[in-house]
Amino acid sequence: MQRVDTLLVGGMVLTMNAALDRYPNGAVAIQGDQIVAVGSADAITAAYEAAEVVRCDDQIIMPGLVNTHTHMPMTLLRAMADDLRLDVWLMGYMMPVEREFVSPEFVRLGTELSCAEMIRGGTTLFADMYYYEADVAAATAGAGLRGVCGQTVMKFPSPDAGSYEESLTYTRQFIQDWKDHPLIVPSVAPHAPYTCTDEILQACADLAVEFDVPLQIHILETRQEADDSWTEFEKKVVNRVADLGIFRARTIAAHCVHVDTEQIRLLAQHGVAVAHNPTSNLKLASGIAPIKEMLEREVRLSIGTDGAASNNDLDMFEEMRLAALLVKGATFDPTVLPARDALLMATRWGAEALGLDAITGSLEVGKRADLVVLDHQPFHNMPQFARDPNSVYSQVVYASQAADVRHTMVNGRWLMRDRALLTLDEVCIRAAAADYAQKMDRFLIAREGNVLNKLVAIGGLHQEESFEIQVKARLDDENIVQQALKHPAVDIVRFHHYRQYDTYFMFDDDEQGRVRYREDDLIDESSDQPVTVRTRLTYTIPDKEREFDEAVLLSHSRFIAPAARPLRFYREYFQASEECEVHKDRRRWHILYKGVLFYLNLDHVMEPATERRYVEIKSRTWSARDAEYKAGLTAELLNDVMGIDPEVRVRMEYVELCQPGT
Repeated sequence: MQRVDTLLVGGMVLTMNAALDRYPNGAVAIQGDQIVAVGSADAITAAYEAAEVVRCDDQIIMPGLVNTHTHMPMTLLRAMADDLRLDVWLMGYMMPVEREFVSPEFVRLGTELSCAEMIRGGTTLFADMYYYEADVAAATAGAGLRGVCGQTVMKFPSPDAGSYEESLTYTRQFIQDWKDHPLIVPSVAPHAPYTCTDEILQACADLAVEFDVPLQIHILETRQEADDSWTEFEKKVVNRVADLGIFRARTIAAHCVHVDTEQIRLLAQHGVAVAHNPTSNLKLASGIAPIKEMLEREVRLSIGTDGAASNNDLDMFEEMRLAALLVKGATFDPTVLPARDALLMATRWGAEALGLDAITGSLEVGKRADLVVLDHQPFHNMPQFARDPNSVYSQVVYASQAADVRHTMVNGRWLMRDRALLTLDEVCIRAAAADYAQKMDRFLIAREGNVLNKLVAIGGLHQEESFEIQVKARLDDENIVQQALKHPAVDIVRFHHYRQYDTYFMFDDDEQGRVRYREDDLIDESSDQPVTVRTRLTYTIPDKEREFDEAVLLSHSRFIAPAARPLRFYREYFQASEECEVHKDRRRWHILYKGVLFYLNLDHVMEPATERRYVEIKSRTWSARDAEYKAGLTAELLNDVMGIDPEVRVRMEYVELCQPGT
């Protein structure tokens, strides 16, 4: 009789191998990190003996679950910002908090928290994309889980790199350091086509091919991504990525919610593995992936949870169930993705997607002992029927829960026995996670109470501030402006015609200031149609810095930046107490008066509907002395050049002038 380390005896063994062998009263023999025998309990116990014999009566012995897309450290951001659109959630909350808090310590703790949840939920292999991935790998290996760890690369500065070149250098070293680890497969992870240039995508693919490691990427999670790709590149997203040669690498594409038939064919043709994330896609209202067509066209499918910040858990039982149900409801076809195939997506097909099916994903001789033991008789899974051999898959997928997992083993090592974690300190993890939550709460509370802080959080690197001398006056006769432009002391530098559409966000506390979202349409004089459109954000406080002459003011725009997101984003992000729309037709001359550059605006307010016209003179300044000098010249322009009476000057901004009763 052969001696082995461990025997699991009794209960139902689901191998999930190619033949889908099942053993109603089965057993598994384990030696070291490998499975040495799978079969009936009678046959295995007759051939093997072990010091450790685990009785699994009334339980299911099955492969550990495979989560093919997640962001492990983001468990520390769980429930921090929910029920928001993807762009508001990502750009308004996740990225600002990550910039503030993500560090190697943060990453290790978040990974340990995720590992604890995964071990308890029966997941033995996952694919991760995040920052400081070497620390993700170290925490994963310490917990004893198996992981494909992808270092994120993108065109923006990230918590662990000031540039994509730094990210690529880090990734190369990370791959070299972890390439042959028994539990960790290093990977390169360009974040998404919309956050990477062609050069970055190709460099990532080159790196993955050079070291023969997987490449992970988000593809078409949102409809906006599809629209933007066509606008910018005149290509569909998958077509662009394929044309760049990215699929030369072993690619795992997360989401693929908005792929059409042509793109699905390309995914299948290039052997791209798709990680389906049903819960996250629903929660962020991204949509429902066309899983039925992917199955029909033989795309390699698997299941992921996405990060706990957008799910909000790492429960693969819940994910399997939803994946099976969602496609049925979306296609009105109850036969699509039966329970057996959903379980395959979460086991062997998942391992295939990650390129690890030779060692895990099914219970087979020679594969690693990555398995779970599942309670088969909780009340929520009773009774059971034997007539249909596929009913056991239905029991696992439609009724089983993460809490039913009794034992978890990876690489022949027990990570959990009888629901007790053996490789992680639960008490320390809980305490450290609670401490981080308090810090992030304080950060967000301080930011939420300050509009400027909220702007800075999303402003990126292009923000600036400016001081301007400005004066505004009501105008009854436009000829005054035309005559001023002919004055011998005035030189015209250039002229532009704009239509400006301003949305002002105002808040209960006036000291918070206000935010203006402006769409500037540059108008072609011959056609009277826009030729270019620019959007900008400006933050000001109502009070002016100083008044020099009557209504000649020094204004301070404390924040000016390109508005990179749509108006809807800022409306949902700022949650202003009041909004005001001001639309105007603006003719702007850049003029030199006594050698000083001024902007002379002739404005016609169109919304609210009015016949009011104003002349506005502005000049940027940078010092107190310069401001005083330009204020004097501004007064000269109004009084001496234009002959405008001081009585028609106004101190209010357009948003104030357009309020009812003004």
